[in-house]
Amino acid sequence: MIGDGGSRLRRKAERRGRVSEYLAALCLLVKGYRIVALRYRTRLGEIDIIVRKGDLIVFVEVKARREEGQAVDAVGFAAQRRIRAASDQWLARQPDAHLLSQRYDIVAVLPRRWPRHYPNAF
Repeated sequence: MIGDGGSRLRRKAERRGRVSEYLAALCLLVKGYRIVALRYRTRLGEIDIIVRKGDLIVFVEVKARREEGQAVDAVGFAAQRRIRAASDQWLARQPDAHLLSQRYDIVAVLPRRWPRHYPNAF
């Protein structure tokens, strides 16, 4: 069954992505951020993690790769545009949005290493 192998690989990749997002969330919690949302979905796209520290709201893209450079490079212009559009929708629903500063970060999840946080990545 040719189709079965593809779906198995897809499930494995999705599971790795979820584990990576939870590791990234743990990394951010240790740094003093409060988790606001995981896998926030809009019709324009998805934001992996939304965290808050004081009046700063951070929209985080998580990338699991073998090397840090690959993870950061994987967040291209189209992904950045999608994340910004989704963040605009999230902010539009917040009653205190006018009081919040915002930032876009990347967390690189690497094999057998603590996740690497890149603040203000884009």
